[in-house]
Amino acid sequence: MPFYHKLGTIPHKRHVQFRKTDGGLYREELMGLEGFSSLQSILYHHFLPPRVVKWEDLGPAKPVTVDFGPIRHRAFHTNELPPGGDPLKARIPLLANNDVILGVAHASESMDYFYRNAQAYETWWVHEGNGTLKSQFGNLKFRRGDYIVIPFGTTWQMQLDGPCRFFTIENPSQIEPPKRYRNNFGQLLEHAPYCERDIRVPETLETHTETGEFEVRIKVRDRLTRHILDHHPLDVVGWDGYLYPWIFNIEDFEPITGRIHQPPPVHQTFDAHNFVVCSFVPRLFDYHPDAIPAPYNHSNVNSDEVIYYAEGNFMSRKGINRSDISLHPYGLPHGPQPGMTEASIGKRETQELAVMVDTFYPLHLTAQAVELEKPEYQATWQEGTPE
Repeated sequence: MPFYHKLGTIPHKRHVQFRKTDGGLYREELMGLEGFSSLQSILYHHFLPPRVVKWEDLGPAKPVTVDFGPIRHRAFHTNELPPGGDPLKARIPLLANNDVILGVAHASESMDYFYRNAQAYETWWVHEGNGTLKSQFGNLKFRRGDYIVIPFGTTWQMQLDGPCRFFTIENPSQIEPPKRYRNNFGQLLEHAPYCERDIRVPETLETHTETGEFEVRIKVRDRLTRHILDHHPLDVVGWDGYLYPWIFNIEDFEPITGRIHQPPPVHQTFDAHNFVVCSFVPRLFDYHPDAIPAPYNHSNVNSDEVIYYAEGNFMSRKGINRSDISLHPYGLPHGPQPGMTEASIGKRETQELAVMVDTFYPLHLTAQAVELEKPEYQATWQEGTPE
């Protein structure tokens, strides 16, 4: 979220001497995107940032996809995945293309190492649980419903307060609010469904000066590398700028409603290269006297639609349970299943909660997704299909 923030102790000017109490220099690091022309922050370290004593290749980190097969609507059940491992070890990639990787994680342990994705932003939507994201920018406590947005190059670690369930989005582009909700200076406008007050930023900077052996796993060039440092990686004494992790909770998304059914862009929460993220939240239905609350049938022209169903009862959907994921690929119209349109008439509100990702290029399935598929899902559009 691009607004200025600072934490800790920093010098009055950039790129000038900044000394410790013992007379030594703090080590300045400029961390920026797109070659000094986009978001950036300046951080001040106790130790030299390039200092690495051991390194090891851990192998490929790109999801392996399989043949999609005949075009059809698909759904995947994830609620029964047993908790296991830390968030990264528990993460399962399900759908991917060159613009985004979508997955889930049911984690039961905190991380005992640090992680840096040097090739992508990561967004972890918290379906269940809470904990703390620790990074060189400070600590961010997270809870149910949070979108945790982590920029390129951030070194981080998750400490969990108990088991956590996540829906994850990984993309080699920035995540940002839609441009139509911002003025020329980046400020969110009055018609936006959320504002800067809803964004949580790091407020506690935890500076470490311990030495020893500390592991950092780095994802870059579609591979994982293990670095061993001789100092704690979260050694920043202060920083300022526009680049840092931040959190937005889905409960702070204010739904846009109307007299007749509103199109999916009213639910858009974030924008990225070749895909968007939308939030479906509890809201009042349309209030025209002849309104049909259920969405109309529509063709996904140049767009694959993915929905992670979190809570509530979707008025347009059969055969979907909590934590299920649906994939409606372009090339095939989709909409309410038999009986769902009629059942929605006269309803005043919905308590549904879901995260949607619409991609502008086709998604591919991983082998893990095929194992979780609900093969009966396409048949739920047949007349007479049981509720």
